[in-house]
Amino acid sequence: MKAPLTFLRDDARILDSIRRGDEQGLTMLYASNRKAVTAYVVANSGTPDDAEDMLQEALVVLWERVRSGRFEQTARLDTFVYATVKNMWLRRLSRMRREVAGAVDPEVHADDGPTVLEDLVSSEEAHSVHRALGRIGEPCRTLLLLFYWEELPMEEIARRLGFANADTAKAKKYQCKKALLALVKNELSGET
Repeated sequence: MKAPLTFLRDDARILDSIRRGDEQGLTMLYASNRKAVTAYVVANSGTPDDAEDMLQEALVVLWERVRSGRFEQTARLDTFVYATVKNMWLRRLSRMRREVAGAVDPEVHADDGPTVLEDLVSSEEAHSVHRALGRIGEPCRTLLLLFYWEELPMEEIARRLGFANADTAKAKKYQCKKALLALVKNELSGET
């Protein structure tokens, strides 16, 4: 007797939950891919935090493709997630290498302290972040404040904000952080 292909049923359930807008499928994929993704990214000049970011980005890609109807399943979902992470990580490494190669050597200061210009830039960035936080909306504003300013663990944030679990809160934090960075970029460039 052949072993049942349970992964096909699991993948079908996950895809169905994503189509319904239920984040539980993403939580399952996060858990099943975390170890392999972390091993890959860390073995290729990354950190565990980089790996978490890459995994969350890959899950967002899958979510958006499934929800928009553009996802065609040609392999296991775990394979899709891992391949997406690998491609994104290689692009990021390539971009970082280009930035380092093209970087101009910074002016060296005797006291290693920031210059007046660096202080001004830093102050403007802080104001931009503050303005962007005021515009981001809920639950993103609260989630980001709880995580970055109050430094609460994801389990506590999930409990306070009514998320299913810490992994769901992490995925939402990633989406909120991405939205905040876009708002900050617009603030700094003078767009509204």
